Amino acid sequence: MPYLQLGVNHRYPADLKKALTRQMATTYASLMSVDIRRISIAIRELGQGGVWRMVGGEPVAVAVLMCDIRKGRTPELRMEVAKALCADCIAILGLREDRLNVEFTQHSGDEMYHPTLGGFSPEWSENEA
Repeated sequence: MPYLQLGVNHRYPADLKKALTRQMATTYASLMSVDIRRISIAIRELGQGGVWRMVGGEPVAVAVLMCDIRKGRTPELRMEVAKALCADCIAILGLREDRLNVEFTQHSGDEMYHPTLGGFSPEWSENEA
């Protein structure tokens, strides 16, 4: 954990997805002060018409970024992270800002198991550097 899942309507070449993954992981690790090795990112290419939202009474194709993160991050920090991750998706995949949503689900450290890094995630506090 964290686990970032981007649902999109298009297909992208592997090198572009790799570039996006690298940038999103760097952005997230820097802003959230986490070990970059704990971050997993999925780019879910759902195909044309795979993700929708109602806009002006009509369904429109959109993208959604779901972020399973550590519990306890301030709303201000989550907003900063959301904006930065959106900027990464816009810059690298060309997604439209007005067609991109970010949602957070928060978890405690004992809900995140990473065997390579010693098991459960350590608890986070605002005092961590």
